[in-house]
Amino acid sequence: MAHEQLTYLGHSAFLITTSAGDILIDPFLSSNPSTSIGPDDVHPTYILLTHGHSDHLGDTIAIARRTGATVIGPAELMTYLAGKEVSNVHPMHIGGNHVFPFGELFLTQALHGSSVTENGHLIYKGNPCGFVIKTAERTIYHAGDTGVFLDMELIGRLHPLDIALLPIGGNFTMGIDDAVEAVKMLAPRTVIPMHYGTFPLISVDPQLFRTKVEASTSAHCVVLEPGQTF
Repeated sequence: MAHEQLTYLGHSAFLITTSAGDILIDPFLSSNPSTSIGPDDVHPTYILLTHGHSDHLGDTIAIARRTGATVIGPAELMTYLAGKEVSNVHPMHIGGNHVFPFGELFLTQALHGSSVTENGHLIYKGNPCGFVIKTAERTIYHAGDTGVFLDMELIGRLHPLDIALLPIGGNFTMGIDDAVEAVKMLAPRTVIPMHYGTFPLISVDPQLFRTKVEASTSAHCVVLEPGQTF
């Protein structure tokens, strides 16, 4: 059996390749200046959405309509997508878990917002979330957009993590120092930074994050460029 792969698509978007199909997370592609991968270049079986902001919802509607992928995320956001002729949605909520063909999925809290803007009106779409994804080979935590919170220690204790995907860009999410504190609580084997550098407002040095992580924790930090695979 081919080994699973994790590919960074820029911003907070990732593609996890498994024997049960590809899992696409927060597919912000066509308007993402940090990636050259377009929505027609991905063929997911599943799409995971952490929240409804445009830089995370991204190209979900077009990709889901084209591929028939199952879209998974907070219930209110799934209701919104069902109203947009996305035919295959699976609503969940924070603290919930479900076993899919690719493995078991857990929804975790995230300290952030969740909304979409349509025709000049802001539409709120429930709570944001993170995901713990337990595939056949790895346990991966995608934090979504969040600030640091003490229950990250509980997440790490309940789900010993192979990989943590953490935002580091500041302003809208954790910055570098708070993300280092998150690594200490989560105790993953490997941490990969995300949600930085896409726009000037979140431009930080991921190598500084790597240096601080590896100086103060036992985690290995891997900085991926968009398109690179771990």
